[in-house]
Amino acid sequence: MMNDRGINVGFLGCGIVGGAAARILTEHTEEIRMRTGVDVAVRRIAVRSLAKQRDVRLPAATFTTDPREVIDDPSIDVVVEAIGGIEPARDLILGAIKSGKHVVTANKELLATLGEEIMQAADAAGVDLLFEAAVGGGIPIIRPMKESLAGDRVRRVLGIVNGTTNFILTRMSETGESFAEALGEAERLGYTEMDPSADIEGFDAAAKLAILASIAFNARVVAGDVQREGIARVGAADVKAARELGYEVKLLAVAENVDGQISARVHPSMVPRTHPLASVRDVFNAVFVEGEESGELMFFGRGAGGGPTGAAVVGDVVEIARNLTVGGRSAGCTCYRDRARIRPQDESRVRYYVVLSVLDQPGVLSAVAGVFASHGVSIASVRQEGTGDEATLALITHVATEGAHQATFNDLEHLDVVRQLVSRLRVEGTGEE
Repeated sequence: MMNDRGINVGFLGCGIVGGAAARILTEHTEEIRMRTGVDVAVRRIAVRSLAKQRDVRLPAATFTTDPREVIDDPSIDVVVEAIGGIEPARDLILGAIKSGKHVVTANKELLATLGEEIMQAADAAGVDLLFEAAVGGGIPIIRPMKESLAGDRVRRVLGIVNGTTNFILTRMSETGESFAEALGEAERLGYTEMDPSADIEGFDAAAKLAILASIAFNARVVAGDVQREGIARVGAADVKAARELGYEVKLLAVAENVDGQISARVHPSMVPRTHPLASVRDVFNAVFVEGEESGELMFFGRGAGGGPTGAAVVGDVVEIARNLTVGGRSAGCTCYRDRARIRPQDESRVRYYVVLSVLDQPGVLSAVAGVFASHGVSIASVRQEGTGDEATLALITHVATEGAHQATFNDLEHLDVVRQLVSRLRVEGTGEE
């Protein structure tokens, strides 16, 4: 229950997200008091350097370089973890929980790998652990899936959950830039980390998908369960061809519940322009949820940045403040099922767009089609282009297993009439999955 002094918040980290959240809490004090019925104040902030200039206006004594001063301060009710990574974040969060403090975090990496340990500790201590900002920045998605859709069965989650890669693919589509050129522009505008590999190779999206899948299907999914492929191999020719066929290329995060088995994968995909996700541009994110009863829902907005993500953090702090005024708790871990049964990658059902460089001679199409047929993969459309050394076949398949497609690609690479398997991209959002 709330005490008479109000609610005090301590921060671990005051970077882009932590700094924005601390600023919002201090600038919106009156609105937050009106919404919660209690004063909510920032009491302590642990930082790496006391000399750094920050946007948040607080007394110098608020800042410390020792995170234990936040964890061990008996007057602090809520700890906001905004340092990221596994350690020391894990140790500090567990320390805060052990001290009876509620925790708000945006740490997708920690939740996607060790979330079970953290959530069990919070449940055992009877404190809230909220993480709306861990997926989708300022987009409300965690709470709606936990609470608003609690009466439904989610069948599928399909989303663009990484702004950096979406910006790169948007540039490639709209300006014709190469991957390297678009990445360079993203770096120039500050949309990437010093090392962009977590975004480019799909690690960031995989961690977010693991969190979403765990909530959607009420079974623990970790980042290592997610099949992952980044966008580094997507060329300007792929994006151009997709546009000509009426598609956009996006890095999609896809999770499905099929006969009690969960399939989770992150990969570049061709999305029809008629699908809502195709119009998600630049650094924006969107999550498309398919419920058994509620049908198709889409959550759209800014998926990163200090302001949007900081606002999501503050939203969690506000929820905890409301809970403390009435003695309630937020929904805890919703993974009531045993460890998720992960569907083998080869059994995932997918479609592909395939481009082959082929010999310019009679019988080529028949030979290629025979390979697809031998593995039970049917062809939805085929287009022949060029002559001589420029001869190509571009095909889109009907739905078949990932394993059947991969076996087909392997045989095509050894087929005499095929010079090279130039490109292959999955096709999503057509309604045939």
